[in-house]
Amino acid sequence: MTQARNVERVQTGVRIEKRVLQVLKALAAHKEIGLGDLIEGIVLHSFEGKPVFATETLSFIEQMRVAYGLDLSAEDSHLLTEE
Repeated sequence: MTQARNVERVQTGVRIEKRVLQVLKALAAHKEIGLGDLIEGIVLHSFEGKPVFATETLSFIEQMRVAYGLDLSAEDSHLLTEE
């Protein structure tokens, strides 16, 4: 079993697309974890090329994408602009 690790966290002002944030907040609440913890987990899994979410979680994410009108995909990630 892996032991808890002490880390130093910092406050940051990150700009993020509104609907993406809504889905992330809903997922964090669903998992009963903080938004920062969720983002850290996503990033650490991604850095190692590991799957981030189980099938059940992906199903919940899809429900939230529909609920919040999130129609963006990974293909859009480098094409986003602001008005």
